Amino acid sequence: MTVKDTRKTLLQLARKRQATLVPGAFNALSARLIEELGFDAIYVTGAGVTNMSLGLPDQGFMGLAEIAEHTQRIRDVVRLPLIVDADTGFGNAVNVYHTVRRLERAGADCVQLEDQTSPKRCGHFSGKDVVDTAEMVGKIHAAVDAREGSGLLVMARTDAAAVHGFDAAVERAARYAEAGADILFVEALTEAGQVRALPGLLDRPLLMNLVLGGRTPVLPQAELAAAGYGLVLYANAALQAAVAGMTRALGQLKATGALSEDPALVAPFAERQRLVSKPAWDALEQRYAD
Repeated sequence: MTVKDTRKTLLQLARKRQATLVPGAFNALSARLIEELGFDAIYVTGAGVTNMSLGLPDQGFMGLAEIAEHTQRIRDVVRLPLIVDADTGFGNAVNVYHTVRRLERAGADCVQLEDQTSPKRCGHFSGKDVVDTAEMVGKIHAAVDAREGSGLLVMARTDAAAVHGFDAAVERAARYAEAGADILFVEALTEAGQVRALPGLLDRPLLMNLVLGGRTPVLPQAELAAAGYGLVLYANAALQAAVAGMTRALGQLKATGALSEDPALVAPFAERQRLVSKPAWDALEQRYAD
């Protein structure tokens, strides 16, 4: 797919409102696995990049250079649409303009911006605060203006539900849609009734974020589709699964002093090489051999 194709595909998926599942990727290999398993889109997770690459919590430690680098690496190995988590845009509206340009060049199909104050924190942490609605509207205007005409999408996230309540979050989301956001994301709803009601209150496609162990009730895909969600995000399911897998394998190594190629504990060596396309690189090496 071309850049325009992936962006068009992502918008179509959101507008179908069939609760398309979108896993989060924290690096290129996790993105390739998501693609191989048949998912339709990938979310480049800021929390995942922060946790797995920096070993830090999702509290504003990631910068633009890091998320842009990860986006470019992921874009190099997959062809699926990419939603990229740009946190608060790394500054004011002018910084947002630069952020969108940078991520667009890196291969993003959609840039997600949120209305938290800086430094931001995971949407399911305590202690969040949000900027004035007008400030976020200005950031969305900057993001829309920064697009270079290739169909890049802007996703606007609000964390206001945890600070000012559900109604205030809905009102903000509507303002962000008026400012030009293509997709809306209301974070950290805590009641199943709110989750079910939200799509009927807004006129843009919506993403619902389901955080394993987080504050939002995990509803089945079919129920979220019936409610009218376009996209359903599992941003760090792969990360949490990877940590659990590493813990099991390394725990056995520590306990027994040895570890075999047990597929219940580790991916086989051959599968690891297949996932990083070693046969294709071997063929290329042979092609250019003397």
